[in-house]
Amino acid sequence: MTSATHSPLFPQTPQVPEVPDSADAVLDGLDPEQREVALALHGPVCVLAGAGTGKTRAITHRIAYGVRAGILQPSTVLAVTFTNRAAGEMRGRLRQLGAGGVQARTFHSAALRQLQYFWPKAVGGDLPRLLERKVQLVNEAAARCRIRLDRNELRDVTSEIEWAKVTQTVPADYPAAVAKSSRDAPRAPAEISQIYSTYEQLKRDRGVIDFEDVLLLTVGILQDRHDIAATIRSQYQHFVVDEYQDVSPLQQRLLELWLGDRDNLCVVGDASQTIYSFTGATPDHLLNFRTRHAGATVVKLIRDYRSTPQVVHLANGLLSQARGKAADHRLELVSQREAGPAPAYVEYGDEPAEAESTARRIRDLIASGVPASEIAVFYRINAQSQVYETALADAGVPYQLRGAERFFERPEVREAGVALRGAARAGGNDSLLDDADDLASQVRAVLGTKGWTAKAPAGSGAVRDRWESLAALVGLATDFSKAKPGSTLSDLVAELDERAAAQHAPTVQGVTLASLHAAKGLEWDAVFLVGLTEGMLPITYAKTEEQIEEERRLLYVGVTRARMHLTLSWSLSRAPGGRASRRPSRFLTGLRPGTVASGARSAGGSGGIERGGSTAPGTESAAPGAGLRRKKRGPVRCRVCGKALNDGGEMKLMRCEDCPSDMDEGLYERLRDWRAVQAKALGQPGYCVFTDKTLMAIAETVPSTGGELTMISGVGVRKMDRFGSDVLAICAGQELGESSEDD
Repeated sequence: MTSATHSPLFPQTPQVPEVPDSADAVLDGLDPEQREVALALHGPVCVLAGAGTGKTRAITHRIAYGVRAGILQPSTVLAVTFTNRAAGEMRGRLRQLGAGGVQARTFHSAALRQLQYFWPKAVGGDLPRLLERKVQLVNEAAARCRIRLDRNELRDVTSEIEWAKVTQTVPADYPAAVAKSSRDAPRAPAEISQIYSTYEQLKRDRGVIDFEDVLLLTVGILQDRHDIAATIRSQYQHFVVDEYQDVSPLQQRLLELWLGDRDNLCVVGDASQTIYSFTGATPDHLLNFRTRHAGATVVKLIRDYRSTPQVVHLANGLLSQARGKAADHRLELVSQREAGPAPAYVEYGDEPAEAESTARRIRDLIASGVPASEIAVFYRINAQSQVYETALADAGVPYQLRGAERFFERPEVREAGVALRGAARAGGNDSLLDDADDLASQVRAVLGTKGWTAKAPAGSGAVRDRWESLAALVGLATDFSKAKPGSTLSDLVAELDERAAAQHAPTVQGVTLASLHAAKGLEWDAVFLVGLTEGMLPITYAKTEEQIEEERRLLYVGVTRARMHLTLSWSLSRAPGGRASRRPSRFLTGLRPGTVASGARSAGGSGGIERGGSTAPGTESAAPGAGLRRKKRGPVRCRVCGKALNDGGEMKLMRCEDCPSDMDEGLYERLRDWRAVQAKALGQPGYCVFTDKTLMAIAETVPSTGGELTMISGVGVRKMDRFGSDVLAICAGQELGESSEDD
């Protein structure tokens, strides 16, 4: 993650740059656009800065030039960013440029400082104690509402309360706000509203405030006490906000109150890197800046000093297919580096093959001189880390996890291990295993008590993260039983212990394993983006166009972390020998060779698609002149992703098996009940009426006319004549025998 790595045996003393000897010297080394930023010291300024374009350099030199030229007084400047690390880095750079004394803080740090100072004057007495962790109080609030939350639900509900507060949503308005924003609430919105209200009351009773209250109370004081607002405005007269695309509505309101009717504001951001909307962040403030601030100076930083032309070309191609308002403001980056290797696109037969090959490629890079600390592997969700932890450990490659525990150290995995160990000791005396006749079903039975279900929970959050970890253990057990037929639960527990021990080596500087969200703001020489399949990226619970576009931006953030080496990979099945039912992420269409995205220019890849392990056929180009042949009937295509379908079951569903399903579960059950009655009357098996797949297809499409019903595979003319009226009545929600209004 560093720009240079030196031998630990002969460490070099870092050179401290000399402080520029004049204001003009501060501008030395800036490119034309960065220089324009530095010289724009008056009025509203909006800097649209692409990945790797030196935005921190531009804004620190802007502040330093203003201070050194006597235009800005250091004590009147407030620079705001989103992490303590970024604020510390900004303060350090400003000192090196001779502009010490400038305040560089996070929104919360700046607000807390003001709140502590003005609370006695505005309210009286001492500021209430700040809750370090609100989870315990949320748990107590839920208990008072007689709502039981497990640990993961508790974390998710706490996050929902935080989201509600930063979007300035009061408890009574929470259900409507959730519906409007299309969020997947972890519990019934009415329940969360009740918990939220009780939590707020508990805080008032105990005289404590939480992290979000720091902003809310500061906003309240500045709105109500004009004298205090005037004092703060006389103190701070120039504002700089970094990562402006991540500002929440509450932070924006605080910024407006700091500003008052002035316009000495400089904001910096990139709408194409908005990946935290689930926390309340929105790029709207950045995108609408010129509307709110007429006559604003807008500077675009597009010279990419981080990545090679090959990486930048891929990143540009990825965004060229984007939709929505943020896409309309995308920046076309121009690499300032020398050419490097072409990005590699690699397809594997299964996940273990993908992980093992990635580990070998990493080992080869290290052997060629790339430091392990300058290599990163990114995946969509933390549950994907296990197979890469194992592969790197087996290859003898040191690694570290960023933003998550190692797989076998996660609480849910530890709990699962204890449960499996107990079941193994009990053997045939454990009633849980009475109906489990093989290893995989035994594991499913045991982990079912810990939160694993055959169907993934809806939405994201801690409950989904826990399920993903448990599902990874179920998959591991299935693979283990196939590799070692006749193995027992005790054998599996021993295997898990061995894997865990192999990953418990002392922490060392090594390859970074991280989710894409944890990669933001950092860079490496070599980046591996793995598991790029439909259902994982975009994630299966991304339903709306806005949610899917944020998934695209997430991939863009991953791509733009790479300085030189970039590999994008996917596997066609989960386990060796499994059915090759997966497809590469739709975001790669038009980037990887041999594919063209409709409505966008072909971009990305020279270098070709590599193939690792066994792959499925069907990737060859069409033969020349094929278009001149007599037109044949087109294939049945998935109604979700458009892929041609070959499997009979998938053709009945009219979608790929692993494409997202929007099936009406209640309708499906009513259709099954109806089928059972019909089959009994006919003296035939149920599938002779309609197969399960046909019923699923009906429950997903919910036809309202005979024409729509006959479009479903498995519903021919004869079955339409015999059962059509019943099926349509059930789909319409009518009781059989009940007349519709049109009859």
